[in-house]
Amino acid sequence: MEVDIEINGKIEKFEVIALYQANKWSSAEKPDQLISALRNSHTLVTARIDGILVGIGNAISDGHLVVYYPHLLVHPSYQGKDIGRKMMTAMQTIYGHFHQQMLTADGGAIEFYKALGFERAGNTLPMWIYAGTEH
Repeated sequence: MEVDIEINGKIEKFEVIALYQANKWSSAEKPDQLISALRNSHTLVTARIDGILVGIGNAISDGHLVVYYPHLLVHPSYQGKDIGRKMMTAMQTIYGHFHQQMLTADGGAIEFYKALGFERAGNTLPMWIYAGTEH
């Protein structure tokens, strides 16, 4: 199984929505906004197997000091096969030297990100205004 990782490649609405639905992410309920958000990210990373989208992630950044990773997801059928790690490694080629890299993780993603070197930010408390339903 060869995984093709691409930075800022083309994405099609139907394949992105299918991937988000497979992961039960509420963003799939707002397809136009989701596609616009992904296409207008500072960086977009995709993972494909035989041309099929199996993973996607994005970064929002000032381009110099700070980056935030809002989305990183892999189709459930392909999780645990290092695809997420490969996508984050690709992101690190761009942002690894930045002063601050941030993300929000929950559930099983916490251990995944810890294994990549992320840690809880001191005594900070995550806060948000959220329009989704799954948390």
